Amino acid sequence: MHIYNTLTRKKEELVPIEPNHIRIYACGPTVYNYIHIGNARPICAFDVLRRYLKYRGYEVTYVQNFTDVDDKIIRRANEEGVPASELSERYIQEYKTDAHGLNVMDADIHPKVTENMDLIIDMVKKLVESGHAYESNGDVYFRTTSFSDYGKLSGQPMEELQAGARIDVNDQKENPLDFAVWKAAKPGEPYWESPWGKGRPGWHIECSAMSTHYLGDTLDLHCGGQDLIFPHHENEIAQSEAATGKAFSHYWMHNGYINIDNKKMSKSLGNFFTVREVAEQYGYEVIRYMMIQAHYRSPINYCKELLDACKASLERLYTCRNTLDRAIAAAPAGDCSEAAKELFAQREQQFITAMDDDLNTADGITALFELARELNRMSADATTPKGQLEAGAKLFDSLTDVLGI
Repeated sequence: MHIYNTLTRKKEELVPIEPNHIRIYACGPTVYNYIHIGNARPICAFDVLRRYLKYRGYEVTYVQNFTDVDDKIIRRANEEGVPASELSERYIQEYKTDAHGLNVMDADIHPKVTENMDLIIDMVKKLVESGHAYESNGDVYFRTTSFSDYGKLSGQPMEELQAGARIDVNDQKENPLDFAVWKAAKPGEPYWESPWGKGRPGWHIECSAMSTHYLGDTLDLHCGGQDLIFPHHENEIAQSEAATGKAFSHYWMHNGYINIDNKKMSKSLGNFFTVREVAEQYGYEVIRYMMIQAHYRSPINYCKELLDACKASLERLYTCRNTLDRAIAAAPAGDCSEAAKELFAQREQQFITAMDDDLNTADGITALFELARELNRMSADATTPKGQLEAGAKLFDSLTDVLGI
């Protein structure tokens, strides 16, 4: 399999560190609200990746975090007059409802920030002790100038990043690009004891600490939305490699944006939709199909017309499968012909070729529909033997299972 590696900006063969075992870390949600349509894309795209790797015989260890302490969570909890922990746990459960509705498999490990605080504090300690981070009035900042490769994921040289950085005269940082790995607690906020006083982690450090703890110092693959390349993933690389002295992840995959009627999704524009809202009208499976019918790196223009088209496509596949069941029940006994075996092998190889090319689900779905057309023809022929229809159904189910539909 070849994937487009954001780090090298080219397609590369996916070669795991351990033979036949791929360790993947996916950035999970900040749990302060229902997930929106944009959140659903990486969840679905990388669920297909995981399913496909398993289909090809790999063992996959998949870790996806929950950010359960954060400014947005604290603000929302204060507005509702409930503890931040209560709010975050509520929306973790709501996330699971939506993810299961989208037929997304649970991660092997779903670490929470609040349950891994010792790991995070230990990593911050390492960074301070090695001179990669420094304390300032109870906050701890990563010293970006200490990491010579800063900017390598986003492809932005340090000089350009510094030129575009916001300078705050009240800032306690040495450099505008330095970022918080530990934040001093403000009144009324949840906090944890640390060598630098009461506080909580910065956003980026949590993923570094948890991914390296559960998957090892060097990951096979790290994935997430395109919006996370900078600064989140750039900062993860800097602090992880500074702490361990090893490459953080060999491969990086990022999915494209979702626009709403050709405009960027935004609460201020009133074009912000949660997965729950859309599912109430169209069902979860239509949403999943919409997310995978385009190549994961391509933008998707969310609109009613696309949802209607995806619903119609799914109905065609369901009609094919239901017709096949009826044909199997009525078919004469007999085995699959050699010609049909060859045809099924060609369709499976067409699917594999597409998916091996940077997870090209669009072309993979094309292979599925070509198989469906041939199965419809076989189902319509009353002389088609039962064994042949059953072999076709088995392949159909195998491919749709990879796609999660």
